[in-house]
Amino acid sequence: MSLALAPRDLSAFVTHDGSDEGRVELLVTGARCAGCMGKIERAAAAAPGVSAARFNLTTGKLSVRFSGRDGDPGVIVSALEKLGYPAIPFDPGAAAASHEREGRTLALALGVAAFGAGNTMMFSVPIWAGFFDQELTPAARELMYWFTAAIATPCALYAGMPFFRSAWASLRRGQANMDVPISIGVLLTLAVSFSEVIQGGPHAYFDAAVTLVFLLLIGRYLDHKLRARARSAARDLLALQVPVAVRLDIAGGERAVPVADIEVGDALVVAPGDRIPVDATVESGLSELDNALITGETAAAEARPGVVVHAGALNLSGRLVLRARARSEDSAVAAIARLMEAGAQSRSAYVQLADKAAALYVPVVHSLALLTFVGGWALGLGPREALLRAAAVLIVTCPCALGLAVPAVQVVASGRLFRKGVLVKTGAALERLAEVDHVVFDKTGVLTEGRPRLVNASPAMAAMAAPLARASRHPLARALVAAAGDGPVAGDVVEAAGLGVEGLIDGRRARLGRAVYLGVESPQAGDTELWFGFDGDTRIRFVFEDQLRPDAAQAVAALQGLGLSVEILSGDVDGPVRRAAAAVGVDHYRAGLTPFEKVAVLDDLKASGRRVLMVGDGLNDAAALARAHASMAPGSAVDASQNAADLVFSSGDLAVIPFSVRIARAARKRALENFAFSALYNVVAAPAAIFGLINPLIAAIAMSGSSLVVTLNALRMNLTAPRS
Repeated sequence: MSLALAPRDLSAFVTHDGSDEGRVELLVTGARCAGCMGKIERAAAAAPGVSAARFNLTTGKLSVRFSGRDGDPGVIVSALEKLGYPAIPFDPGAAAASHEREGRTLALALGVAAFGAGNTMMFSVPIWAGFFDQELTPAARELMYWFTAAIATPCALYAGMPFFRSAWASLRRGQANMDVPISIGVLLTLAVSFSEVIQGGPHAYFDAAVTLVFLLLIGRYLDHKLRARARSAARDLLALQVPVAVRLDIAGGERAVPVADIEVGDALVVAPGDRIPVDATVESGLSELDNALITGETAAAEARPGVVVHAGALNLSGRLVLRARARSEDSAVAAIARLMEAGAQSRSAYVQLADKAAALYVPVVHSLALLTFVGGWALGLGPREALLRAAAVLIVTCPCALGLAVPAVQVVASGRLFRKGVLVKTGAALERLAEVDHVVFDKTGVLTEGRPRLVNASPAMAAMAAPLARASRHPLARALVAAAGDGPVAGDVVEAAGLGVEGLIDGRRARLGRAVYLGVESPQAGDTELWFGFDGDTRIRFVFEDQLRPDAAQAVAALQGLGLSVEILSGDVDGPVRRAAAAVGVDHYRAGLTPFEKVAVLDDLKASGRRVLMVGDGLNDAAALARAHASMAPGSAVDASQNAADLVFSSGDLAVIPFSVRIARAARKRALENFAFSALYNVVAAPAAIFGLINPLIAAIAMSGSSLVVTLNALRMNLTAPRS
């Protein structure tokens, strides 16, 4: 199926759900950032008859709803094509195929460039040896050059197509990206080389052209893989939505349907052990929900009639009848995924800065080369010498050192962090990490171990209640079993949804659950607790805590020692969060936050000028991790949070967080030093090339030397300890 053109008559693809409203789903290509999302949704919403438009950057799917039966999808397609976003009826296979095709194209080009760069060396080495008084006649040198040209030219032209296409597309829009000078440099180098060989000149640069393409393609292919991995964070999150829901019909019959077919107002049934399919309101039934992945709260939440529940929550105990409040694409999980996409893509400010630098570099350097050629010819140098000087200007001012100034430092810094168990997923993450001035921690699973533990009872007391606990799937019951160990299971067990379990232990009836279930009043509201007792006997209170990691306080103190303020944002209730904040020495904390409230807090901090490092592990942290200036997640975090974070630390050692900040700051210092050297190099080298003090060969050597200098400066990071 072609992605370039879409049929104008798409009425056959409009579906109606038993009402006048229609819906169509389109696959839109070319979108790469949050700005693209906004353009696409605004263009679709502006079409006649459209009541809502929602675009998913991860899948490329645009869902459009019409207020009546007269909506025309063709108008939307035409509007999107004018913006540069071709659209066709949605096909997940076509979307995946398009992404895979781009990857295959880059991989094939990289392989061809590697072949060309490697094999040209067979003929380039004898030529280089001839410049150092080795025996090589002019005829032999010319033959070697032609062999080099035969290998390098087709390889460079084929492998350079990704850059040539991008440069041409940019020039057609009246702009100039970094692919423009790359393309001109490669083509001009080949042209000058052929001119030199034909005229019997001593120097040609076929090997340099194909090697340059090879090195640039390595970066382009890695960028493609990194973008794919970043988008997989949202895919992991959306995967938590169940694919099938159980819908009640008018007669009360139950029918399994795809979750995408659920409409607002549908009656749904969720059995114990199943996840909530869409955001809904409980109509009947009592149960408890495990919201740990959604909100981070360790205690189970009560579900009763009138309570709003969210997609992705796990139903623990009772059967629930729900009334859908939103479609699957509008659920809380989908909204978090959209925040993640927008947050991750909003970091393209670095790309925008690079494009602005390219927009300045291209006209300045190319105008300088053109003036060198025209001025030299006018002053009597002749076209050949003038062209060689112009080529020398382009070669010596090639922004290789400038381009390596940051990546070389990032590679060294990333390697040092990797040896400490920290995986840096993007080079720009180190830049942002060096800029942070405020650290936000999630509590559960980051500052704490992420699982409740029994803290107030002896093994003998735990063993008394364990037979009932073994009959329950409740997280606190599992913690009680862990404390008591293996043993028998109570008989005649009955579970009271949302309250607890009742059964027989050695012939005596007993209960385990909430305080109200056992008819007692809890002395301390806010504690995570279970109560146990036999009929007419003493009640036993079991208190659970999510224990702090042993190095949490030291890590917080180290961050504060670096001049960073620290705050805790948690979805857990106030009591555990307050105690954790006091234990680690944090003055400011906020409890009971939803994922959207966490994002709102980060947005407020950003608006006040703060640059935030977010450290989280739960699904409720994924959107905040993507939204923060920089983010870290432990290796025990859910996949969505690991993919959304900039850095992942494999061990539970929180000391790597301040260590990472120190390394990032050291990397920034080295990068600034490299920028200064690159600027000084160009100030000196460009005039030397203009006045003919260096030829293209010396220019190539100088360019390589400048790259070597910035690389060696980056390697200095391995010789010194990081400082604040």
